[in-house]
Amino acid sequence: MLLLSSRLAIIPLAVASAALFLMMCMTFADVVLRSSFDAPIEAATELTRILMAIVVFSSLPVCSGRGEHISVDLFDGYFNNAMARMRDGIIALLCGIMLLWPAQRVTVLAQRAADYGDLTEYLQIPQSYIAWGIAVATFATAIILIIRGVAILIWGNLQRD
Repeated sequence: MLLLSSRLAIIPLAVASAALFLMMCMTFADVVLRSSFDAPIEAATELTRILMAIVVFSSLPVCSGRGEHISVDLFDGYFNNAMARMRDGIIALLCGIMLLWPAQRVTVLAQRAADYGDLTEYLQIPQSYIAWGIAVATFATAIILIIRGVAILIWGNLQRD
């Protein structure tokens, strides 16, 4: 099961890496064109927003599944192993359940953007494509967090040390 999840994680991480590389190249080209030729890339802000959404929401399911979120361990000393396992499982489960609402709301917004035919300003990309991608990634993250929470509660800590 871990091997399958590791292999499935390659796809969103490759998408996030490619988007980050494109954003880096575009920013470099925009700075050079702006400084040297006084000719900035008109759609740079729009592309940056789209690529940033791709980076964040492609990485989110993988980060959540691996338990790699930033955490502060101020109270870890007060929890023994069984209590820490229960805490981590409940937190993952609750986060997954709570994430279902924003995922559902983004789905509504994506459908609304598709119905209205909303397009981005410069490149005329349908905004619904971006919103649907965010909705799918958010639903995937919610499901992964719920599965992770249940797995922690049943089998124990899933952290890789």
